[in-house]
Amino acid sequence: AGLGPAAVGSAPNAAVFFCTYDSVKRYAIGSLGYQDTAQVHMAAATTGEVMACLIRVPVEIVKQRRQASAANTSLEIVRSTLKTEGLRGFYRGYLTTVAREIPFSLIQFPLWEFLKKQLAETKGSAIKPWEASLCGAIAGGFSAAVTTPLDVAKTRIMLAAAGSADAKLNTITVMQVVAKEKGIGGLFAGVTPRVTWISIGGAVFFGVYEKAKSVLAEKV
Repeated sequence: AGLGPAAVGSAPNAAVFFCTYDSVKRYAIGSLGYQDTAQVHMAAATTGEVMACLIRVPVEIVKQRRQASAANTSLEIVRSTLKTEGLRGFYRGYLTTVAREIPFSLIQFPLWEFLKKQLAETKGSAIKPWEASLCGAIAGGFSAAVTTPLDVAKTRIMLAAAGSADAKLNTITVMQVVAKEKGIGGLFAGVTPRVTWISIGGAVFFGVYEKAKSVLAEKV
């Protein structure tokens, strides 16, 4: 359940993020004269997340509700959300998602760039796409583990009934409620599948990204 929305939204979400990330990096380094530093990577990743979440959040809304209510199809959930909450219903939890994704990217992308640089220096040559993919898996898995409490809060807000108290809470408050109800362990519920899934996703997306860059560079 929820696989359909995730599959449909995955490609455009990744495309928007990486196009934004790469464009901001190129502009900052090429036009503004900044060095290729972790700060530039952080700024590019932050901008990319803000843009990508415009696609990611509606997909997450449908996916989460599909998983919570197996009796309804994705299309039925879309219609129900539009009828009861309007277009804004698809962006419930947008700020919470951004608040989760930005810290995630602030850790993941500088770490990914750092691992690539260290690997290239160790080898004495440019790294290959599959090596960048491996760096992406490590960076993604570590970032996923650290930001799991933010993901728990995001999920709780998205699944809350329209107009309920949980639907109106902010990220920090939800995390406090979860910690009070279930302890620190509750904030890390689902950490293992989250780390596994994002590590695999990181390997795929970063590998494809680096391969696409290398292919395009050869043709330009």
